[in-house]
Amino acid sequence: MGAPEAFTATTDVGHWIGGRAVPGASGRSQAVYHPASGRVARQVALASVDEVAAAVAAARAAAPAWGDTPPIRRARILNNFLQLLNQHRDTLAAMITAEHGKVFTDAQGEVTRGIDIVEFACGAPQLLKGDYTEQVSTGIDNWTMRQPLGVVAGITPFNFPCMVPLWMFPVALAAGNAFILKPSERDPSCSVFMAELLKQAGLPDGVFSVIQGDKVAVDALLTHPDVKALSFVGSTPIAQYIYETGAHHGKRVQALGGAKNHMVVMPDADIEQAVDALIGSAYGSAGERCMAISVAVLVGDIADKIVPKLAERARTLKVIDPMDLAAEMGPIVTQQAKDRIEGYIALGAEEGAKLVVDGRGLKVPGLEGGFFTGGTLFDHVAPSMRIYKEEIFGPVLCCVRVADLATAVQLVNDHEFGNGVSCFTSDGGVAREFSRRVQVGMVGINVPIPVPMAWHGFGGWKKSLFGDMHAYGEEGLRFYTKQKSVMQRWPDSIGKGAEFVMPTAK
Repeated sequence: MGAPEAFTATTDVGHWIGGRAVPGASGRSQAVYHPASGRVARQVALASVDEVAAAVAAARAAAPAWGDTPPIRRARILNNFLQLLNQHRDTLAAMITAEHGKVFTDAQGEVTRGIDIVEFACGAPQLLKGDYTEQVSTGIDNWTMRQPLGVVAGITPFNFPCMVPLWMFPVALAAGNAFILKPSERDPSCSVFMAELLKQAGLPDGVFSVIQGDKVAVDALLTHPDVKALSFVGSTPIAQYIYETGAHHGKRVQALGGAKNHMVVMPDADIEQAVDALIGSAYGSAGERCMAISVAVLVGDIADKIVPKLAERARTLKVIDPMDLAAEMGPIVTQQAKDRIEGYIALGAEEGAKLVVDGRGLKVPGLEGGFFTGGTLFDHVAPSMRIYKEEIFGPVLCCVRVADLATAVQLVNDHEFGNGVSCFTSDGGVAREFSRRVQVGMVGINVPIPVPMAWHGFGGWKKSLFGDMHAYGEEGLRFYTKQKSVMQRWPDSIGKGAEFVMPTAK
């Protein structure tokens, strides 16, 4: 396989409204960086309230006809979109690497996991079927149906500019809704490219829109009366704000927040497998994943065996040009994010954790201006430390030593986040007990990053999720639809006279 083609576009990024690209009209914009070089690559428009209103108006106009389109026809358009995604997966991956900074091979994996959701959404006609009971009472039949909400919206994070939008809009479209996407302003190009592919696939104009922007656009979507539901993925403070504000305005909301994912390593675990898992899950995508492992909980005497191996691997990570197929880790998304991460490293040392490997000060030859930092490893981290309690969202792994499984489970359960967790062990009894007792939404047994497949749904517990329903899967279809129950009786079966009691089966 030859070197992949880099994404080098320099044109400014605007919106997609009514089936066409629309340049920004607010007069406000923001720089989009190329994290590997540190240079400004282009500008992205920041929408005004009026521009958001225009997208909502286009969606509202298109929603009734799309909702009345037979589900199988909607699925055929999504199937066309699926084929186009497969044809252009490397183009999307190159966009991700150029604007986010994750290595190209990881970006390819992101696109593939997003494609999984589209494949699931193509089967939505089966899942949209209602229930039916004949003769629920004498002469009466009862059935339920699921109908679209109308106009719905998604606000998505910088760390998965392709996959997380694909968690949302294929399911929403399959259910018959019009969808407005507000992607991260840090890496906006994927969103408009996918809008173009949807149009090529045959999606009617107005059914899918993209609004670039910042808090102005977010608040406009949260308060607009025609937006009936909103999905969000991001940090916990913003997730809570989204949930509370959306609920205040009568919207259905699913808001996925932050994480502090633990990996418990039992004394009987395969050490090499555990080390591989920790290195890949802690430092992959430079730790900028909501499912990254950021805490290694080392049980018993396993710590003294595993920490030296982690240190050796962390020091030798291949942090190079992210388009190089040999790269293991790329840059941080922005200079501000890098400064915040390295601030946490300094804080951890001040708090008394043992700084085994310090990733600060890394320079990549030829890319000296890039936002690079190396893998960092702390040992003897205490639960009272901020580097343990707070989400760092960077390539920083904290090792906590505990005596036994019960203490490890309690440690995990006491944390305010409950997104993902993993346990490495060779003991089936330990695995079963851990899975049952741990208070976390997604659990891996000898699997470091237990992201569910498309038909199972994604979501955490505690302060990692605000709302009742997880993302994608059948939960996603329920989120983007409302149930209607119909009871039917025909005149020839109706008795004479008024009835003044609660109807019962008779």
